[in-house]
Amino acid sequence: MASSLRPPKVSMELHVKNREKLIASLRQHLSDSSNPLHGFVLLQGGEEQTRYDTDHLDLFRQESYFAYLFGVKEPGFYGAIDVATGDSFLFAPRLPSEYAVWLGEIKQLSYFKEHYMVSTTSFSDEIGSVLQQHYQGAGKPLLFLLHGLNTDSNNFSKPAEFQGIDKFDKDLATLHPILTECRVIKSKLEIELIQYANDISSEAHIEVMRKTKVGMKEYQLESIFLHHTYMYGGCRHCSYTCICATGENSAVLHYGHAAAPNDKTLEDGDMALFDMGAEYHFYGSDITCSFPINGKFTSDQSLIYNAVLDAHNAVISSMKPGVNWVDMHILAEKIILESLKRGNILLGDVEDMMAARLGAVFMPHGLGHFLGLDTHDPGGYLKSLERRKEPGLKSLRTTRDLREGMVITVEPGCYFIDALLLPAMNSPKTSKFLNQEVINRYKDFGGVRIESDVLVTAAGCYNMTKCPREIGEIEGVMAGAPWPAKNISC
Repeated sequence: MASSLRPPKVSMELHVKNREKLIASLRQHLSDSSNPLHGFVLLQGGEEQTRYDTDHLDLFRQESYFAYLFGVKEPGFYGAIDVATGDSFLFAPRLPSEYAVWLGEIKQLSYFKEHYMVSTTSFSDEIGSVLQQHYQGAGKPLLFLLHGLNTDSNNFSKPAEFQGIDKFDKDLATLHPILTECRVIKSKLEIELIQYANDISSEAHIEVMRKTKVGMKEYQLESIFLHHTYMYGGCRHCSYTCICATGENSAVLHYGHAAAPNDKTLEDGDMALFDMGAEYHFYGSDITCSFPINGKFTSDQSLIYNAVLDAHNAVISSMKPGVNWVDMHILAEKIILESLKRGNILLGDVEDMMAARLGAVFMPHGLGHFLGLDTHDPGGYLKSLERRKEPGLKSLRTTRDLREGMVITVEPGCYFIDALLLPAMNSPKTSKFLNQEVINRYKDFGGVRIESDVLVTAAGCYNMTKCPREIGEIEGVMAGAPWPAKNISC
């Protein structure tokens, strides 16, 4: 199926505004802490990586903080911003003449200045002299370098390094929290790119639904998604490795990795859980659709699916500025447990189940995460927020209150995972709630996840994802019915 969408032209004004936002926040911080308003923000962009010791270059994708401020798609760059004036600098690698033979035109510095809308362009071996020359203050110029913990990966960002950096004073503490907080609240131009990534990815998910047939391989459905988003959407990059799980594989939360490479044959009666999202100009999407391979829900599949859908919808209906994300996770858990009780899978009082943290047995992951330049965008625990320690809650990627301009995924799930169910059945704290005879019927069920990307607005929120969600909608689309991509507000 062709697409009505066309890849949008991206204005570098997006990154100009991002730089202005950072400098305004940094100046405010320096003023509040009675520090002088001078120095340079300096970031080092990403470098190309070869495959181990070979000369095979992996497809380059820019480091996200650098992409946020400068929008540069090429490797080997540095970027700086003068705190006092707001002037911006790009430093390009000095390429050898052989580059033109093998890799194409060597662009002039003037091209990068005009294309990326910066004040000055120079070569990367001139960083020290250019910044020293531009500096108007007394003493050594101060560099604000990016160094801080990513609370999703537990990796630290890499501060810029260059020959001659010893002639500058360095601040490794100030920049990271301020720049990260800038990324948490999305601008109108950023939201437009995330919306486009959602639009083309939603369309691709629908194409996958329509082409799913018993006997296919999981990777064939992955291929359909990748083809559609690239062929029609111009999305060369995916936001993450596609999860194309069917049957019992859909209980593997991060299925699709090298040891489980989306290679199972689709079987009649299985559920599919397809978690796939395209990226456009660095900004991503993260969408999960769950549906039966044969296009018709059984009563058992309907029970689990509607439990997750009810949780998904309840959270979106409750989202607005000031709402705490932990409360949203707990709301999703409670609704799923209530549904499982109605289905006779669970027995007893739901409040007692919540106190025993039974919800984490069926949904061990957090409800969602920030989304933007990264699938798990940073900022979830920026202000020294404590992680919860209870099962399930400890997996939350943020415990913050929602704010207007945040984009966050809503992705409740319900899974039958032996590694969690067996200990729960043997624990006196939780076994009393589990109807083991009924649960055994779901042994090879796998799981259901429904994931949408949601923008927090002043009045509530807006669901950016446009996939069929109700059972009747999914069965209709899989039978060939048209799917109108309607905007759904909340």
